[in-house]
Amino acid sequence: MKKLLILSVIILVSMKCKTIKGQEKKINTKQEIERKVDSLLQLMTIEEKVGQMNQYNGFWDVTGPIPEGGSAEKKYEHLRKGWVGSMLSVRGVKEVRAVQKIVVEESRLGIPLIIGFDVIHGYKTLSPIPLAEAASWDLAAIKKSAEVAAAEASAVGINWTFGPNVDIVRDARWGRVMEGAGEDPFLGSRIAEARVHGFQGNDLSATNTIAACAKHFAAYGFAEAGKEYNTVDIGTSTLHNIVLPPFKAAVNANLRTVMNSFNEINGVPVTGSSFLQRDILKGKWNFDGFVISDWASINEMINWGHAKDKREAAKIASIAGSDMDMEGNVYIEELAQLVKDDVVKEAILDDAVRRILRVKFELGLFENPYKYCDEAREKEMIGNPKHHEAVLDMAKKSIVLLKNENNLLPLKKEGQKIALIGALANDKTSPLGSWRIASDDETAVSVLEGMQAYKGNELTFAKGAEFFIGKQSFLNEVVVNTTDKSDFDEAIKIAKQSDVVVMVLGEHGFQTGEGRSRTNLQLPGVQQELLEAVYKVNKNIVLVLNNGRPLAITWADKHIPAIVEAWQLGTQTGNAVAQVLYGDYNPSGKLPMSFPRNVGQVPIYYNYKNTGRPIDKDGNVFWSHYMDVEKTPLYPFGYGLSYSTFEYSDLKLNGTSFEIGNDINVSVNVKNTSSVDGKEVVQLYIRDLFGSITRPVRELKGFELTALKAGETKTINFTLNKETLGFYNNDGKYIVEPGDFKVFVGGSSITVHETSFELK
Repeated sequence: MKKLLILSVIILVSMKCKTIKGQEKKINTKQEIERKVDSLLQLMTIEEKVGQMNQYNGFWDVTGPIPEGGSAEKKYEHLRKGWVGSMLSVRGVKEVRAVQKIVVEESRLGIPLIIGFDVIHGYKTLSPIPLAEAASWDLAAIKKSAEVAAAEASAVGINWTFGPNVDIVRDARWGRVMEGAGEDPFLGSRIAEARVHGFQGNDLSATNTIAACAKHFAAYGFAEAGKEYNTVDIGTSTLHNIVLPPFKAAVNANLRTVMNSFNEINGVPVTGSSFLQRDILKGKWNFDGFVISDWASINEMINWGHAKDKREAAKIASIAGSDMDMEGNVYIEELAQLVKDDVVKEAILDDAVRRILRVKFELGLFENPYKYCDEAREKEMIGNPKHHEAVLDMAKKSIVLLKNENNLLPLKKEGQKIALIGALANDKTSPLGSWRIASDDETAVSVLEGMQAYKGNELTFAKGAEFFIGKQSFLNEVVVNTTDKSDFDEAIKIAKQSDVVVMVLGEHGFQTGEGRSRTNLQLPGVQQELLEAVYKVNKNIVLVLNNGRPLAITWADKHIPAIVEAWQLGTQTGNAVAQVLYGDYNPSGKLPMSFPRNVGQVPIYYNYKNTGRPIDKDGNVFWSHYMDVEKTPLYPFGYGLSYSTFEYSDLKLNGTSFEIGNDINVSVNVKNTSSVDGKEVVQLYIRDLFGSITRPVRELKGFELTALKAGETKTINFTLNKETLGFYNNDGKYIVEPGDFKVFVGGSSITVHETSFELK
């Protein structure tokens, strides 16, 4: 019966074709897909509809024997009944083919699964963590990184990634800052677009593309105190102007799925928020893909005190617009009966299932459920040399030079004695970063290996101290060494004998990511003591930071002459770091998040409001400041040095007064004043001086990564218009108001080059 039913749908679809010059060409327009979806939806029972809204995690070796008893047997039975719409964490061609075969050949309608996975910054071949990629400000490279990730993931049977993370973040205590693009909504929006285009390409049905999923909708990055899974309490101005723009940009880039988040807003867990999911996402924005919950977040509404049991949680979430339940067992257990009891209208199910089927048709899964299951392609794609070239390029572009006194960098390529110190320098696992579930330990190129490729110097390594204790894993917290300094002496000895010391310090890759909130942003364990001990015997130190969040390194900034922010750069970490240290690559990265002076400053960000008392006007304590530290960040958003130096001049507008709707042309001359070719991220900021809603002191509204040869001058042009000069009011309406504006252009968010205009 199942075969006849599904074949009837296929026959109806096959008849929709035209003959062009004697050849048949299949039409696959949006209208055609909608007809396919409607035809299939009419054949489905309530239970099968609910099944499409149910996602299960991988649960056994699918190619092995069928399990007996427990949840695995239940999931297997549900697959056979067509009560599963998606699987996550099933990967590898053999495994995916086996699980797909169950639903396609044994369930009544044979509706194929969509296979999801957390492809956050690569599959096997890893790019830098997303925050590091954002530091490149190179949209083409970021898009390419997502393309590489999609190529490898799709080759192992995956056709859907739970990325990109587009959460705007201001609090470095939150571990998941490593997953996003930092603190700015304009930069975050451009990167969201690049990543969606990279994952999905121009043809979602191609075998080298996968459906993207923007997360976490919404405001997860504003978790109170930077604590994971915590509540969020923000105003509507922050929601509309800071949090939502990257999501809207992703939707405009034809994003196919959205994941909601663990937090609440206005006392409502967002999994159950009709305001976010129905009114904004599917209403105002006309999003026609589907929404998936985060892991068991529908069930967690019970813990929040918003739903008294699973039945009520299923009702709230489905009505609010959460289309698919990720490993929560809520919909599959409760939703069908809710519909039969007329508590939830079947139209709610139809809307959700229509969205899910639509994406499956767009992926081409109905035409060939096994299209992503090609073992030859799997073998060719995983670890492809071109992928390594791409992630190395991305890694070099992600590095930010924070300090370089006396031109200590780049290192000379011969004739020097160099001491390399730090357990992380010889670590081949930590540099892979967090959210690298499919990668293998010990596969990163270490900094030691990268520097050993340069043969002209005498290089000596000492770990200095054990960094962590025991085996680290994705599920467990890193146990840091806080007492053992027994290896300090060896590090001090080689530092005394060397011309230059390179120290690789920072965080383990599993000290960032989900569940990795920290209240101390200094170097973990005994690393700070090691740094100070080495400094006492040799002040020529290059500090290379491996980390997944902004750190508070005030002592290092004061004492260490050269500091390189090298993040966690993925598979090619060591080669990228070495090429920058030795000058074979001129760093051009800029910070996507402000670095605090200490943890007491966080959340800290450049686009703050001026307040009513911004300066010490009266010579007393009654103004907005701290008593014990400057209120400015240690390193501001947009900051980053180069081995080149750049000079800005002749900042011009094409007028001083403009009508709303007219373009404002901004130009500035940028000169490379050094003898080294380099790249500069030219950044444009505005300030709306007076508004019906108070505006930030600066807002990024344009940037251009430009290459300049030694001594070369270029004129860089920007355009401001109604898309960049307005803001959202508290009702979520975009408005442009007349008034006075300032324009700033330079190499960071604290540039002093400014001009002004009036908007009428």
